[in-house]
Amino acid sequence: MRILPRIRHVLIASAITLAVSIGVAATAPSRLAGLSVDLLYWLRDRIVPVRSDPSASPTAVVAIDEETYHTPPFINYPTVLWTRELAGMLDALVAADARVVGFDIVFPASIEPYVPGFDRDFLIALHNAAAKGKVVLGEVQHQKWPIHPFASQAFAVGGVKNIRSVNLFSDDDGVIRRVPLTFQRVDPNGGTHSEPSLPLELASRAQGVEPAPQPGGGWALGRYRIPGSSQNTMMLNFANRDAIPTYSFADLQACAAKGDTEFFRKHFAGKVVLVGGVLDIEDRKLTSLRFVMEPERVSTGERCVHPPMTELFRADLVRDTIPGVMVLAAAVNNLLDGNVLREIGPRAAIGFVLLLAFGCAAAMMLLRPLAGGSVLFVVSAVWTAVALAVFRGGLALPLVAPPLAAALSCALLLGYRFAVTDRDKRLVRNSFKLYLAPAVVDRMLDADRLPELGGEMRKVTVFFSDLAGFATLSEGISPQELVALMNEYLTAMTDIIEAEGGFVDKYIGDAILAIFGAPLDDAQHELHAVRAALRCRDRLEELNRDPSAFRGKELKARIGLGTGEMIVGNIGSRRRFNYTVMGDMVNLTARLEGANKIYGTAILSTTATRDAAGDGIEWREIDRVRVVGRQQPESVFEPVALKGEMTDLQGELNAVFATALAEYRARRFETAVRLFEALASRDPASKVFAERARRWHANPPPEAWDAVTTLETK
Repeated sequence: MRILPRIRHVLIASAITLAVSIGVAATAPSRLAGLSVDLLYWLRDRIVPVRSDPSASPTAVVAIDEETYHTPPFINYPTVLWTRELAGMLDALVAADARVVGFDIVFPASIEPYVPGFDRDFLIALHNAAAKGKVVLGEVQHQKWPIHPFASQAFAVGGVKNIRSVNLFSDDDGVIRRVPLTFQRVDPNGGTHSEPSLPLELASRAQGVEPAPQPGGGWALGRYRIPGSSQNTMMLNFANRDAIPTYSFADLQACAAKGDTEFFRKHFAGKVVLVGGVLDIEDRKLTSLRFVMEPERVSTGERCVHPPMTELFRADLVRDTIPGVMVLAAAVNNLLDGNVLREIGPRAAIGFVLLLAFGCAAAMMLLRPLAGGSVLFVVSAVWTAVALAVFRGGLALPLVAPPLAAALSCALLLGYRFAVTDRDKRLVRNSFKLYLAPAVVDRMLDADRLPELGGEMRKVTVFFSDLAGFATLSEGISPQELVALMNEYLTAMTDIIEAEGGFVDKYIGDAILAIFGAPLDDAQHELHAVRAALRCRDRLEELNRDPSAFRGKELKARIGLGTGEMIVGNIGSRRRFNYTVMGDMVNLTARLEGANKIYGTAILSTTATRDAAGDGIEWREIDRVRVVGRQQPESVFEPVALKGEMTDLQGELNAVFATALAEYRARRFETAVRLFEALASRDPASKVFAERARRWHANPPPEAWDAVTTLETK
């Protein structure tokens, strides 16, 4: 069974779109999803930035930074010798009622074996903090040799119950967007059990609740079920880079040494505190903030003793990485604030890809290429706006994959249209565009069929135009000059007709037949036809005033306008036909065009055209005529100008002519002669009526005279 062309094109376009959508959804989905999140952070920062108050952050960071390494007593000393200063700071934090202190920095070595008692203060501080549940040391898990805290430190905090992993895992593209929630630890008996990661442990202690596994997978912290935890990870929801206050360890050590307990209580009471390295090159992570590059300010918290050492940092330096401790702090904030970033499931992601791809593909197949491309642009922009709006609410939609699938589908379908579906249409359009109206060709292509014989009764306005004295004009110039002159004249007139919505049916030598109101509907086709006639008259006058326009020749055109029910359609033989009009009104209009010769007018119109054109035109009635082959008389009118554009002289002429015509029809020929003769020098129609009135005055007409002029010639 033969499939109809349109159905075949729909099936092929659907197959292309489906294949592209599946390909986009299946090719590196994690990379596209990750890129979407990163771009959403960038868009959020540029369009609707989030500016969090650092003082409201539930976490704070103690930064072992460049300033620390350049400040006594740390300068020129290795970190293993900093334990006494760490002890003083830890004691101050615990005394200030910090909820819990986590160490992102690991001290796997100690000077204690070589200088016994050197770490005594630090070990006591760890022991006291651990007894209150307010300290968690970090460790780094490797496949074979984990990096643990030094044995005495692990012993001081009570062993593994106060030691948690600080590991961060990156996605396939090397970007950290998620943090693990639990790790497997090997028991002494050889078994394994799950234990929280450092961020989950710190958040758990801050809230005083244990992480609880959920039926079907995932974890909950209190009443908050952690999004994405069924995969044992949580997606980070970063705020702005200054959202978490950081304090230089050097400044806090000096603050603790001088005993400023009020400073510690003001800034750390009730907070989770993370201690970690914030250095220029060490432990820096590539995260979803990689496109949000801002000048980095290491110490953002209030200072206690030392002013910041700004000379150590370049104010113009922007980085695409952030310190690892800031990643852990962001994770803790997300858990405590309950705003972990949520992702949609794979089925929903594929659904959005299919929705946008098929929607844009349909537009590309149904609309013109430029319009289809505009739809793609608008849909992509709307999708971006929607994704950005919901991202601010904590939901990450696939920003990249749906528009990408839509764009690839549209590109392939555009090629398919050019090579297949539009090939025949281009052939038909190029074949018929010089013979049929563009609207007719468009209607034919929309119907998916070639033109055929047939017509319909339709109310339209026809426009007949002919040049006066064309035979005489053509005698004095060569055929080549005549063709060039006619092409220039016909082009000028055709441009005006088409600009007013008309369709040029045919050229017959110097004559033009145009239709208004077909093939496209036009509720004001009568007005537009009259406007076109007036513009053609005025344009021809302009060209005649230009010596170079018609090679010095002066052209004069006559125009007839008629409105009525006519047969409109493809008329001709089965092998050759034309889109044209037929009917009694067509014949009458042709006669009116010729009647201009009698009255010396440029345009004559039927009563129906005059009545339907409305008040937008200034008219004068010329006569009542009976044309050859038609018994019914017809009042004919001359359009003078557009409403409001008639000159005072034209207005005066119209008024006097109307009075004279009334006197003429009332058989008061003597008065009519006087009035018409007053206008005859500047109005050919008045001169014609003056001669008629003079004859009737000399030889009065019979009683049955109806003042109708019979036109003897066609």
